[in-house]
Amino acid sequence: MASKREDILAAIKTALAGTTGVSTRIYRSRTIPLAQRSQLPALIIEWSNDDASLITSAPSINWSLNVTVTILCSGDVPDQGVDATLLSMHSKIMNDVTLGGECMDIAPTTQAFETIDGDSPIGVMTCSYLVRYQTTTTDLAS
Repeated sequence: MASKREDILAAIKTALAGTTGVSTRIYRSRTIPLAQRSQLPALIIEWSNDDASLITSAPSINWSLNVTVTILCSGDVPDQGVDATLLSMHSKIMNDVTLGGECMDIAPTTQAFETIDGDSPIGVMTCSYLVRYQTTTTDLAS
């Protein structure tokens, strides 16, 4: 059995299936670099922190999970090239803000963009979301 956090991250990956331009290039915490331009665009799903708030009147914990979906793309003007993938990705995440009942809600928080210079520039767009969910005090899987 996985933790509720892992269930949420898996649900985000499932929701992102069919994102414009990425085909099956949707990864969880990818540690091996994408070495070829043909591997782009791609999405990488990661979490950065998970803040807890104990509810003393009930045996539960409210969690605030920060999730980042990074879009990698290449092209002469990568900030324009990322746009179609960004629109599709955001729409898919926000289509069901409970991720099929895995969480209470999702809210976008920040977006940032940078370009990595090279023979063909690579655009890196990070899109952060705050995911609120709840577990029992004794079981992080429920």
